Amino acid sequence: MQSIEQALKGTSYPGRGLLVGLTDKGEPAATYFIMGRSENSRNRIFIETSDGIRTQAHDPSKMTDPSLIIYTPVRLCGDDMVVSNGDQTDTIVAAISQGNDMRTALRDRRYEPDEPNFTPRISAVFHIARPYGYELSILKKSEAGCARYSFSYDDPQVGTGHLLHTYRCDGKPLPSYEGEPKPVKICGDLTAWSLRVWDALDKSNRVALYSVVFRADGTRQSYIINRNAE
Repeated sequence: MQSIEQALKGTSYPGRGLLVGLTDKGEPAATYFIMGRSENSRNRIFIETSDGIRTQAHDPSKMTDPSLIIYTPVRLCGDDMVVSNGDQTDTIVAAISQGNDMRTALRDRRYEPDEPNFTPRISAVFHIARPYGYELSILKKSEAGCARYSFSYDDPQVGTGHLLHTYRCDGKPLPSYEGEPKPVKICGDLTAWSLRVWDALDKSNRVALYSVVFRADGTRQSYIINRNAE
């Protein structure tokens, strides 16, 4: 079990990342962050919606290509929370609404067509009603085509989450994430936790972060950090 600082140590560019799990109070929680190196990627902010968040251009006049960077990273669908690094969020929500699951939803999806990086598509579905449980997925390029990995956690432990991000480290091209999701301790209140994750990200590359917690009384609390609004 690692701290978030340990999990992100040694890489200045993990890219986009998601973390889902239970807080130290046993409440379902998620964090999603984006990073960027180009002006187009850095020209983004998170905007809260009725069921999650969406990305938006901070300065629309500087947006050169909205594909792959404008999407809805987090959406609620009944008792499920969907988190992803692309428009597959909507694909998964549509599938769940029809009684299907994430694996079925992603059957016809692949990694992103951003050669030479071929950024992996990372996704998670968290059942936020008891009994809790969540599943993470990564679709990445391999020599054989598109490699599809899924990881299920049926009995999540209090104070524990799993982190998945798109890149192993910085590089040209960017090397895809490898291995299983990283088990990470989740502790502290929402603001403190969000700031810990934000501070663990490289200051020159971090762009935006969103965290959400589902309280025992049925309410939802969220926190957004936008680099362009600091």
